Amino acid sequence: MIVLQHVSKVFAGSDKTKQVHAVDNVNLTIQDGDIFGIIGFSGAGKPTLVRCINLLERPTSGSVEVDGQELTRMSAKELRQARKKIGMIFQHFNLMPSRTIFGNVAYPLRGSGLSKEEIREKVHSLLELVGIADKENAYPSQLSGGQKQRVAIARALANDPKILLCDEATSALDPQTTKAILRLLHHLNQTLGITIVVITHEMAVVKEICNRVAVMDHGKVVEEGTVFSVFATPKEPITRDFIKTTSNLQKIEELIADDSPVVALKPGERIVRLSYVERNPSEPLISLITQKFGITLNIIFADVEIVQNAPIGGTVAIFSGDSGQIDAALTYLKEKNVGVEVIRQ
Repeated sequence: MIVLQHVSKVFAGSDKTKQVHAVDNVNLTIQDGDIFGIIGFSGAGKPTLVRCINLLERPTSGSVEVDGQELTRMSAKELRQARKKIGMIFQHFNLMPSRTIFGNVAYPLRGSGLSKEEIREKVHSLLELVGIADKENAYPSQLSGGQKQRVAIARALANDPKILLCDEATSALDPQTTKAILRLLHHLNQTLGITIVVITHEMAVVKEICNRVAVMDHGKVVEEGTVFSVFATPKEPITRDFIKTTSNLQKIEELIADDSPVVALKPGERIVRLSYVERNPSEPLISLITQKFGITLNIIFADVEIVQNAPIGGTVAIFSGDSGQIDAALTYLKEKNVGVEVIRQ
């Protein structure tokens, strides 16, 4: 388990008179075996926070506890040993270009007490695990971005860590390669039981792999919860702004502002945004309300995906029909735990 209590990291400003609070009084608990996401816009403090977990950045104040051990109180020797159980991968892979893939993965095993044959067997098994066993004699310059990240993951696993920190690990990869790396990380979590902490500004990454997520803004954790709850019912403005960047449902405001003919209404019509706010919408509700209440729905946008085995997202539609029946339909949807927002009427 990772427990951060009142963790802050303060840097001196450029003019030496101002201080920069990169991390500001963060309290966070990450359970063993979890895949935990930390998201935020640029400048939110995410990279600094993740480096506080393994003390690559020593907190100005607060405590960092990993597996019951308080890292900030350790000697340099004790900290080196503790860090062996905290692997880390980076956006730009940080491979050594002069060493082969075998040499990169074997590097953390120096001084481990393993024989050359044991190191060879370990490296082979790690390369097999990450799916690049045929590349051990290649050099980093000969690999694709996805292959380089697989090497970095294998290297991070060399000392059998209990925790893997991923600092924007997919930001330099194309979407297809990103999905492949995320599948690999999920597989490692399931097979090895390793705790994974994912730092990212990409909401799609969090949706794909994480169980829980914390949202950072100006060094603070402003919201935390399951991925589904944070996406379905965001409480903070910064979280809502983040979600807007990934959803077509927010484009309706742009169409209204531009007075697009797509959103031109006839008398009695309403534009309504429907969103899933709980995990239970299994009924064909749109089809059902058109039949039950005798109204017509013209769908403008629909954006629904599966997150943590439940649908999330929603629909923007023009409701047409008798005003009383539209009111009844909207009430019915609310009773079915569907979020209802009348945008224009």
